[in-house]
Amino acid sequence: MKRDIEITTADGIARASIFRPKGSEGKVLPGVLYYMDALGPREATDIMGERLAAAGYIVLLPDLFYRFGSYGPFDGSSFGNETARAEIMKMIRETTQEMTKKDSEAFLNALEAEGVSGPVGAVGYCMGGGRALTAAATYADRIAAAASFHGGNLASEAPDSPHRLAGDIRARVYVGVAGVDGSFPPEQSARLAEALRSGGVDHIIENYIGMSHGWTVPDRGETYSEKGSERHWKRLLEFFSETLG
Repeated sequence: MKRDIEITTADGIARASIFRPKGSEGKVLPGVLYYMDALGPREATDIMGERLAAAGYIVLLPDLFYRFGSYGPFDGSSFGNETARAEIMKMIRETTQEMTKKDSEAFLNALEAEGVSGPVGAVGYCMGGGRALTAAATYADRIAAAASFHGGNLASEAPDSPHRLAGDIRARVYVGVAGVDGSFPPEQSARLAEALRSGGVDHIIENYIGMSHGWTVPDRGETYSEKGSERHWKRLLEFFSETLG
């Protein structure tokens, strides 16, 4: 069951969607903060939000690009369009990790307003993967589990690279890596693993051999893998069940 809401942040009003299991109004359920991929909220993310909610969670999917007002709409074919790709890349560059870090306090408060109590889970895809890890480090007392799937630049040379915050993470971490992914090459995977080990983080980094960046999302055309996506769902739901109950 989806309901659209607006969230007041320090920089404006963020559009967002809440997903709940049917018949769950008034029930106390664990919460999950869902960080979108680079194509923004759309039918495909709604499908994923609904499925996660059906497993027993209150899910919040915020629009990380809210500062740009109206944009798109985009779908899995948009990267093949030069104009759309340029718009997407501009929004990615100009929506910094620091912005999402700051926004995430309002996002977590929005989950609380829905009746979520106790630590929550975070999951991110593509650009959202790094946001989930950054949020887990920034709000260590509020996020108990953080997952990234085909997350890009999780351990880059950038000053705001999520791996630099590993020492602040108290959540369990799961990272699902595409077999071939230019945004997260093997050297970054090794760097992330070392940072998480050194930081004492309970973590798993799993390589999905044969999968491409974006394999989990159903509107990504030939990149999408039904088999690989179902494997991701199994891992994610087990991870949250073990950690959040």
